[in-house]
Amino acid sequence: MASLAQQFTGLRRPPLSSSRFSVKPKQTQKVGAFASPIVSAVAVSNAQTKDRLELKKMFEDAYERCRTAPMEGVAFTVEDFQNALEKYDFDSELGTKVKGTVFCTDGNGALVDITAKSSAYLPVQEASIHKIKHVEEVGIVPGLREEFMIIGENEADDSLILSLRSIQYELAWERCRQLQAEDVVVKGKVVGANKGGVVALVEGLRGFVPFSQISSKATAEELLDKELPLKFVEVDEEQSRLVFSNRKAMADSQAQLGIGSVVLGTVQSLKPYGAFIDIGGINGLLHVSQISHDRVSDIATVLQPGDTLKVMILSHDRERGRVSLSTKKLEPTPGDMIRNPTLVFEKAEEMAQTFRQRIAQAEAMARADMLRFQPESGLTLSSDGILGPLASDLPAEGLDLSDVPEAEEV
Repeated sequence: MASLAQQFTGLRRPPLSSSRFSVKPKQTQKVGAFASPIVSAVAVSNAQTKDRLELKKMFEDAYERCRTAPMEGVAFTVEDFQNALEKYDFDSELGTKVKGTVFCTDGNGALVDITAKSSAYLPVQEASIHKIKHVEEVGIVPGLREEFMIIGENEADDSLILSLRSIQYELAWERCRQLQAEDVVVKGKVVGANKGGVVALVEGLRGFVPFSQISSKATAEELLDKELPLKFVEVDEEQSRLVFSNRKAMADSQAQLGIGSVVLGTVQSLKPYGAFIDIGGINGLLHVSQISHDRVSDIATVLQPGDTLKVMILSHDRERGRVSLSTKKLEPTPGDMIRNPTLVFEKAEEMAQTFRQRIAQAEAMARADMLRFQPESGLTLSSDGILGPLASDLPAEGLDLSDVPEAEEV
């Protein structure tokens, strides 16, 4: 009994209000020194039990509310929680596209806020499909909001590595497929060469142009850094294969060149038999006999590489990619190309118009001769020299062409 009293010695609590725990002073004195500690111990034990029961009931009530009405009195709803997840939680797997805002740039790239647990980084080599030294060269500055692709993770700080270059590659391949479907001519800059051909840059992608598909006889070194008109031959993104043809592009361009047209050209090289002229990516030959009505014994006395001049198209072979040119037909008087080439270029369009009129007259006379010997064809000749069906006001037996003059040599 003494040991029990010793265990509770020193416990302190406020006076109890319940009457059943109170004792009379004289009784306490009769029991002895141990009566007061024993009564206090019983009181403390009963009070702790009551507190535990109250706490247990409070937890039971809370559990029941969570089971029956979990959101009662809570301002943050389930919809708010879903919206928060959509805003701050995203798929960080490789190849995923995410929206982000650039907030800092440096010499190596840019930091991007993609609302993740940590910032993401855009390296300068992944900032553009073209080679750049600083991200700001392509408009990547603080405040820019753009779509990026996740291409990796930095293990040191768990930050994500982003790329714009990958997205631009996808768009470039899509653009090339579209251009191939439309069968259009594009410009490609020659940026390299190998044994089989040259490498041209189109839409930011490197493609191959075989030497067999280049219309000119220029070497790879001569073509380096020059732009060539090209057409798509093969576009295969899966195999990363892009093939062009310069010959097909030249054939399309030549189809638009009419005989008698005057074009501006640049002398590329001189040969004993004539001069090769570049007319907008097409190589044409100005034969020595077509330079002037007067005899030209040495082409170098009239033309030099690099000279710019006006020439008239005489003919072109689309399959072979050959164009025949003339300055002789543009001379106001014979020999002007040797004595006064400036006058020839000033009068070029006027002389070319005269040449085309003579050609039209010759063709009209040829048609008239044909109708003279074939009146049964049922065709008539218009005032412009164009053959067509008989008009309603013409006799069914055809026209009387007995008075049509003979064709004259032009």
